[in-house]
Amino acid sequence: MLHLQDRLRIFCVAAEAESFRDAAARLGMSPQGVTRAVQELEAHYGELLFHRTTRRVHITDFGAELAPRVRACLDQLEAVLAPASPQATAGLVGRVRVTAPRSLGRLRVLPALNEVASLHPGIVIDIRLSDELADVVDGQIDVGVRMGLFKDNRFVVRKVGSVGFGVYGSRSLIKHHGIPQRITDLAALPTTGLIDHSTGRPWHWFFGKDRRVLPEPFAFVTDDPEAECDAVLSGVAFGQLPDYLAQRHVQARRLVRVLEEDSPAPWDVYVYRPQRGPVPTRVRLVFDAIVEALKKDDSASGLS
Repeated sequence: MLHLQDRLRIFCVAAEAESFRDAAARLGMSPQGVTRAVQELEAHYGELLFHRTTRRVHITDFGAELAPRVRACLDQLEAVLAPASPQATAGLVGRVRVTAPRSLGRLRVLPALNEVASLHPGIVIDIRLSDELADVVDGQIDVGVRMGLFKDNRFVVRKVGSVGFGVYGSRSLIKHHGIPQRITDLAALPTTGLIDHSTGRPWHWFFGKDRRVLPEPFAFVTDDPEAECDAVLSGVAFGQLPDYLAQRHVQARRLVRVLEEDSPAPWDVYVYRPQRGPVPTRVRLVFDAIVEALKKDDSASGLS
């Protein structure tokens, strides 16, 4: 028979899931086990926690009000039961696999991970920097960072900010070619191309009103965002860069942003982890460290 604490944990997962079957998959148990745990809690409280239909479940007002209180109590209980010495717990010993976009990972995620590794030498950081979308399940990734649209109920997801993109050029390049006034002006200017590894083709440049442009032929092509930024800094070509790479160079008067009125909507940035039932302490620690690092108010980062 499940203890009350176990039933409460099951309820918290079910409150975030689309169905009891989904909750069961996250917890590694049967849907009947989830149903039984919820029914026992409903008998305990004397209130319905979910409205059930044949297709899905909907949390009741009572359940929605109860869920955050239960999560807070469970977190406090874990803290109280933690050993006096953090390194004494096996939860802070072992490997944590992380994936992140390359340039954002180097600039903002790696410093946070280095700090975690320094404070907790029992944790082994295994980070894979890639601009491709990783299959976190098959790749056994514990924590990931992603830019753009993210809708997948298999994951615990935290939005931490957004990234803007702009077209930038060096002062020497602008002195030679002038400032483009319209998107169509790019066709007659040297531009950079960033290769999409999933297709082997350059990414389109994105602009407001859902416009996309491929300003070929390119004067410089690479598969590395920082190499692209270096080419723009060197005056080789205009490039569309994420603000977190370009802003410090704008502030130092090395780059100029152009076509600002045509800038695209910013991309959201998320930190996520798979739903695999109980989360090891080391994974939760790394997840929280990355969230805090990316949420910091740093105007020079371009991450807002």
